[in-house]
Amino acid sequence: MPKFLLSLIFICATTFMWAQDSQQEKLEQRKAQIQQEIRDNEKMLQSVKKKEKSAVNVYLIQSNKIKLKEKLITTTAKQEKLLSNDMYINQVKVNKLKKELEVLKTDYSKMILKSYKSRSEQSRAMFILSSESFLQAYKRAQYLKQYTNFRKNQGLEIQSKTAQLEDYNARLNGQRIVKKKIIAENEKEKQSLETEKKEQQKLVNSIKKDKNKIIADTRSKQQEAKRIDRQIDRLIREAIAEANRKAALERAKENPGSTPSKTPVSSSKIALTPEGKILAADFKANRGKLPWPVEKGFISLGYGDQPHPLYPTLTVHNSGVEITTEQGASARAVFEGVVSSVIVLSPINRAVMIQHGDYFTVYQNLSQVFVEKGDKVNVKQSIGKVRTSGDTGKTIIKFLILQNTSNNNPEGWLQNR
Repeated sequence: MPKFLLSLIFICATTFMWAQDSQQEKLEQRKAQIQQEIRDNEKMLQSVKKKEKSAVNVYLIQSNKIKLKEKLITTTAKQEKLLSNDMYINQVKVNKLKKELEVLKTDYSKMILKSYKSRSEQSRAMFILSSESFLQAYKRAQYLKQYTNFRKNQGLEIQSKTAQLEDYNARLNGQRIVKKKIIAENEKEKQSLETEKKEQQKLVNSIKKDKNKIIADTRSKQQEAKRIDRQIDRLIREAIAEANRKAALERAKENPGSTPSKTPVSSSKIALTPEGKILAADFKANRGKLPWPVEKGFISLGYGDQPHPLYPTLTVHNSGVEITTEQGASARAVFEGVVSSVIVLSPINRAVMIQHGDYFTVYQNLSQVFVEKGDKVNVKQSIGKVRTSGDTGKTIIKFLILQNTSNNNPEGWLQNR
């Protein structure tokens, strides 16, 4: 019964260790990804610091860097915990092998001693020849053969168990070194995080001196954003009305004897064609799986009403999400569709609106546009270049998702990074 329990524990521990290895690998990949995001973030931060007139944007990028470092510390802590669990499992195996080896060696030594005594008392030949019958002699010969094989197998098993023990001890020593390295890395990141937080606090203190200017600038940008939102809403309603008029004309052609409807076409909801329904359903099915509209970057301003990052009493509204990316970044379509409109917001600022059934995606703050109205686009197709501000050095794309005229939170649609 004890042997059965030991074997069961061994099997369970081995299975758990395989799962641990897989988790450890995933954590290592996630750690590498976060470290790359920190490096990308640092490049953006240095680029912005060179040109930034207002420190608010520097604060936002630095805040994201702090969040990434916190994620890195959490991931490293998980790695350490998994490694500790793995070490515990290996130690259990070492203890089990030691016990098994001890039993094997004890049994083997007794067997050798017994064999030696038996050999001194009578030879193998005499043992067989002293048999009372041929059958008994045969059985004694078989017994001696089996006994010899058993001794040989016992010796081989001891060698095998010894090799396994050495292997697990080597693994444990290696894991102790890795764990020591991970703990050192984590301590280094914690110190770096504290430094970043102190720098950010200094930045906050310097920003507070320009409170009135920052509030006025924020309100001005909010007014500009509302103007653009109204323009986009008007263009979407026009696109919906145009699509509904075309659908009504198609229905009239299919039924020439029918009386034309005098009801005005809707400008708030699209009457989808069969193809449009399929496209809309496909788009909806990809909620939470859509690629980001830029290859690299982070959300520097979320969706909806939210407090200003420095002045909580000041409310900031955003109809989409703002993603800070690297200079020269390309904007890309998040799903297949048709370009509904190319909007000129200012001489240096353009936007592209793409229709996906009764869904629309909008890509604002582009310096160049590579598509035209009516073009069909594919997933991740480049549709333009994201504009870099000459004043701040920041490269930001504003991204919106709407169903008909209702805004959706894009964060819930984009895949996790």
